Amino acid sequence: MDHPTRASPSSASSTGVVDVLVPVALDRAYSYRVPRELNLKPGDVVCVPLGPREVVGVVWAENPSPDPRLHNRLKDVGEKLDVPPLKPELRALVDWVANYTLSARGMVLRMCLRMGEDLGPERVRVGVRLAGPPPQRMTPARRRLIELLSDGLLHGKADAAREAGISVGVVDGLVDEGTLAVEAMPRPLAPPAPDPDFAVTEFSRQQRVAVDAMRALAANGTFHVALLDGVTGSGKTEVYFEAIAEAIRRGKQSLILMPEIALTGQFLDRFARRFGVRPLEWHSELTPRTRQRNWAAIAGGEAPVVVGARSALFMPYADLGLIVVDEEHDQAYKQDEGAHYHARDMAVVRAHIAKIPIVLASATPSVETEVNARKSRYQRILLPSRFGGQHMPHIEAIDLRREAPPRGRFISPTLAEQIRFAIERREQALLFLNRRGYAPLTLCRACGHRFACTICDAWLVDHRFRQRLVCHHCGFSMPRPHICPHCSAEESLVAVGPGVERLQEEAASLFPEARTMVLSSDLITSIETMRSELNEIAEGRVDIIIGTQLVAKGHHFPRLNLVGVVDADLGLSNGDPRAAERTWQLLNQVIGRAGRDQGRGVGYLQTHQPEHPVMKALVACDRDAFYASEIEMRERSGYPPFGRLASLIVSAGDRPTAEGFARKLAAIAPIDERIKVLGPAEAPLAVVKGRYRFRLLVKALRNVDVSEYLREWLAAGPQTKGNLKLEIDVDPQSFL
Repeated sequence: MDHPTRASPSSASSTGVVDVLVPVALDRAYSYRVPRELNLKPGDVVCVPLGPREVVGVVWAENPSPDPRLHNRLKDVGEKLDVPPLKPELRALVDWVANYTLSARGMVLRMCLRMGEDLGPERVRVGVRLAGPPPQRMTPARRRLIELLSDGLLHGKADAAREAGISVGVVDGLVDEGTLAVEAMPRPLAPPAPDPDFAVTEFSRQQRVAVDAMRALAANGTFHVALLDGVTGSGKTEVYFEAIAEAIRRGKQSLILMPEIALTGQFLDRFARRFGVRPLEWHSELTPRTRQRNWAAIAGGEAPVVVGARSALFMPYADLGLIVVDEEHDQAYKQDEGAHYHARDMAVVRAHIAKIPIVLASATPSVETEVNARKSRYQRILLPSRFGGQHMPHIEAIDLRREAPPRGRFISPTLAEQIRFAIERREQALLFLNRRGYAPLTLCRACGHRFACTICDAWLVDHRFRQRLVCHHCGFSMPRPHICPHCSAEESLVAVGPGVERLQEEAASLFPEARTMVLSSDLITSIETMRSELNEIAEGRVDIIIGTQLVAKGHHFPRLNLVGVVDADLGLSNGDPRAAERTWQLLNQVIGRAGRDQGRGVGYLQTHQPEHPVMKALVACDRDAFYASEIEMRERSGYPPFGRLASLIVSAGDRPTAEGFARKLAAIAPIDERIKVLGPAEAPLAVVKGRYRFRLLVKALRNVDVSEYLREWLAAGPQTKGNLKLEIDVDPQSFL
């Protein structure tokens, strides 16, 4: 039987027993015997038996003194896979992330092994070519295939069948008769490496100062954190490309993390214009074959530059020399399933372990990053003005208390008039509302019944394009009824409040000649569709864009000069300690889409709170005032980065079980004058997917090791069983 054991320190030579970490929800390594024919070292990727199945794991350490009583019960390592070993730097990162986030080490390792998919050499593709006499029996299908292969070239088996409009069985039949020969397809050639000198960018004097700093950072090759702090449209991307060019010249790999890899078509084109080829991509939308090929290229050092979502941080780079975290403030860098980690923070950790430089880029840095820059822990590299002399957008607040839209409408008269002017000038307008669907609530005007999710503590959102009511938390949906299920009134249901679909309906009514498009994550069917829609906008084939936060993600729309924020207060009323910061960042980013190419951009904020510090800072374009007030509030209240937080969510299939466990857990929390344990209290979303949720919040001074405190607390606490679940989130970003 395989035996769980803590990994011991590693050494260089092989022994009879090794400890193997497997990518499952376990924190321990398992001991295995090493067959005589295998020479294993820490980092080697192996196949091992685990219970009734074979799994891929990694040799984590040698075990020079295994328990002699277990000698005859240890299983043998199955095989060593022909892939590069995981370097000590990556194994140290796995240990660090697991220890800090209280995640099972196996779950963190899983991200390094392509989420547990098969590793090893790429499967050989089979092709066919014409090689023998015609078959004795000729059919129309066979004739089409033979005509296709008459060029004598090797064609992929499946490709040939598809082009000829036949089944693969027809191909196999001609192989059996000797008409066709089967051969292995040659491996596709690796794409050419990016050329650091392919295209020389013309920089302004201000940009050249930043470029020199970027090149020096990459050339230095030691751990150093730089904040590339530039306003929207200042050319941050082109500037950090010069750091990547320097890393390429030094023969080092570079990683560019992006919050929304599905939306980076424009970025990939910009990269190709600078370096001659596109970088290698890493994200969840890749096909299994592409993922396998890209993983091997990264591990083999054949991918000089990788652009990826947060999971790309855990790839086994052969010689990583630079990390760039684009839009470092973005909430999408937080992983809230499996191992709870923040990719920006863990990227800094990886850079520290690997002793390499890291660049954090943003027009609206997170408060944590801003404080680190102010305290000189991070080097600040400034780009204070837009490239090409373009002005920053002018921002005005529209006070909805004085200028409300007409009843049943959501676009104020002033905003509607400005959109009309923009269309007449053949410019584009963007209406921003961070709310998907048609309306956030549907109710019966006869009896007041509100449509709620049957398994979540949330209202159903009307999605008129799909004719369904949808829960945005669990995915439950139902057809939009015509009769109230509570009072049986017919055609009595009304939509309350706006979503982007309803906004498009209003825009089409106000501007019937305008071409409109909705950009919302629930309407995306594929990356290709999304990139095609973004290209339509960039080429000027859309007059009015109606979008959620997707439109704030660094896109470049040359004709866009007007942005109208329909509900600027939306993010300020949810009780989240980061609500002001997120609202300021999001609105800054979305208004920053305007006036990037020609003309002067203008942003309009429809708000009921024009006196709110966020609105005042936006209108005055006074970021220093916003950061000063937000940092002062955080310091006074002890919130990050001046204190530490951890969230514990207890959930169960019924309320008494969840609440009882949470209260038992709170009762045995270790006493520490530097730490407060708040709760338990119902989570703001008290029921999700039929599970009742209670939350405890740990609030500590900045110098406290919260992870160790939690580890000691949970070790002494009650154990979860049955349908009870306890989720730990160190440094939470969401408070729902």
